[in-house]
Amino acid sequence: MTAATGGPLSGVLIADFGRVLAAPYATMLLADLGADVIKVEHPVTGDDTRAWGPPHAQGEATYYLSVNRNKRSLALDLRDERDLRRATELVRRADVLFENFRPGTMDRYGLGHDRARELNPGLVYCSVTGFGAGAGAALPGYDLLIQAVGGLMSVTGPAPGQPVKAGVALVDVLTGLHATIGVLAALRHREATGEGQHVQVDLLSCLLSSLVNQSGGYTLAGQVPGILGNRHPSIAPYEVFPAKDRPMVVAVGNDRQFRALCQGLETPGLADDPRFATNTDRVAHVDELARALGESLLARTASDWFDRLTPLGVPCGPVNDLAQAFDLAERLGLGPRATVTGPDGGPMDLVANPIGLSGTPPRYERRPPRLGEHTEDLTAWLDS
Repeated sequence: MTAATGGPLSGVLIADFGRVLAAPYATMLLADLGADVIKVEHPVTGDDTRAWGPPHAQGEATYYLSVNRNKRSLALDLRDERDLRRATELVRRADVLFENFRPGTMDRYGLGHDRARELNPGLVYCSVTGFGAGAGAALPGYDLLIQAVGGLMSVTGPAPGQPVKAGVALVDVLTGLHATIGVLAALRHREATGEGQHVQVDLLSCLLSSLVNQSGGYTLAGQVPGILGNRHPSIAPYEVFPAKDRPMVVAVGNDRQFRALCQGLETPGLADDPRFATNTDRVAHVDELARALGESLLARTASDWFDRLTPLGVPCGPVNDLAQAFDLAERLGLGPRATVTGPDGGPMDLVANPIGLSGTPPRYERRPPRLGEHTEDLTAWLDS
């Protein structure tokens, strides 16, 4: 019994024991690409995010709705013997299993990696943890906690001593992306060899990798970065400035762009100032540079500067809210919304999958399921 179709992963069956964000985000991306994702949930509480509101839309928390389209919901209580048999049968039939319980939880139900591998040697088994399955196994893997202990907050904030978290559970999202890549690589390996394997990702490792130049500066040069507010440690001008009506960003990446910026601001002398002649010079004199640019940028609105500087090749733009950001994406023809039919029969606008495929694009066939919505059909299939 498979979901309806289409996409490069059509025919791939995923047993999704994940909840909250990292694992559900990964399985949604795979479902968009054609995988048949069966979301296993507790019959009473379901995924934690079903209760994470407001806001709500059509009777469901939008947090849950944002990461669970194109899935079917199977309500099982793993403490119930009959439901556990069904879960075991699902593992036996699946191509991929996702779980993000604390290490050892799946083992208690006889569904850990070693037992699952005995049941299904070709299974790609993906475990998502906060701090790995070793010495950090008992630590709770909450995104905010990882942002703190993983160093992200140490480089994020308005000023030294004022750490700030990212405005979204960014580490969970990055971990979901890494899990997706790992599963696709393991599926390719299975295609070639017939063998499954254990894909393991943890939030802390994914964050350290995603800190890229900041973490690389530490491992390669021993430099421990600090909070620079909206500035960049290696590029200038690359920060937020106040315009006449609202904040805007100027993100100059090379000397040519800086000269173009000075031309657009009608301050050509800045480009010839020896303090600002090269990027290295500008970084060394970033405070003086910011004062000089700030005075000029106050003369026009952020949109005016965008219209004036962009044709000159200067990367800049206003600090948009989400409504303005979606409007921009729509005006650029990026199609940021994906519309499905909601449970009340009306349209439900979700955020589109950003992956563009010319031959097998993402599809949006199923709205996020109600808790246990497909249990009757799926249990009949598993019991057969």
